[in-house]
Amino acid sequence: MNMDLTVFCKDTLTGDAVSGCLGSGRDITYLDWIFSAWGWTVGVSLTALAIALIVGSIVGVMRTLPDNPWLVRIGNAWVELFRNIPLLVQIFLWYHVVPALIPPMRDMPPFALVVIALGLFTSARIAEQVRAGVQALPKGQRYAGMAVGFTTVQYYRYVILPMAYRIIIPPLTSESMNIFKNSSVAFAVSIPELTQYALQVGEETARPIEIYLAVTVLYVISALLINRIMAFIEKRSRVPGFVSSGTGAGGH
Repeated sequence: MNMDLTVFCKDTLTGDAVSGCLGSGRDITYLDWIFSAWGWTVGVSLTALAIALIVGSIVGVMRTLPDNPWLVRIGNAWVELFRNIPLLVQIFLWYHVVPALIPPMRDMPPFALVVIALGLFTSARIAEQVRAGVQALPKGQRYAGMAVGFTTVQYYRYVILPMAYRIIIPPLTSESMNIFKNSSVAFAVSIPELTQYALQVGEETARPIEIYLAVTVLYVISALLINRIMAFIEKRSRVPGFVSSGTGAGGH
């Protein structure tokens, strides 16, 4: 089968070729549409990642508190709940079930519900990484913070977490890349992201090979950008002699 990349230059309504491939005014080409879908994918992924980092960090810290067994149990329950339910099931629960049980959420846009579902699903994985990072530190760091009079909040903030985050940057890099791939489930509730675009446009144009190749390239570009950003962060935040240079984010 011959490749026909001119499919991206066609008007989405009339099928006519558009000069320059980018539409203007009422003309919208499939190239315009794929960039819009990419924007939705990036928006869903980055917003969900922000939620996952915040919630995951809180839950991860809760699981390592030395004198709060109930908070540890709550954190453990959170991880087990969100880690052991398939992501697609969680998407449907947030989209169909939760709004039915909580009336104010009925007015939330599908984008917000998908972001919450993806963010909380990923938060369980990040919580596990934070817990592992904190527990990998020598206990002497905790005792040193206590010795200078820090409260629990203070020695976590100024002593424990800054070092723990440096340890877990490589797995955080992988998780950040995964969230872009996992955002593809948003098509199940009609979010116009890249996977939804590929399914619909592949059928409309009868050119699925070209469409899926383009979508694949955009997913790869997104993941590589995240990888390079995290590698830069790891390099700038590395403490000489503490984190091995062989565990860089670039290796993932």
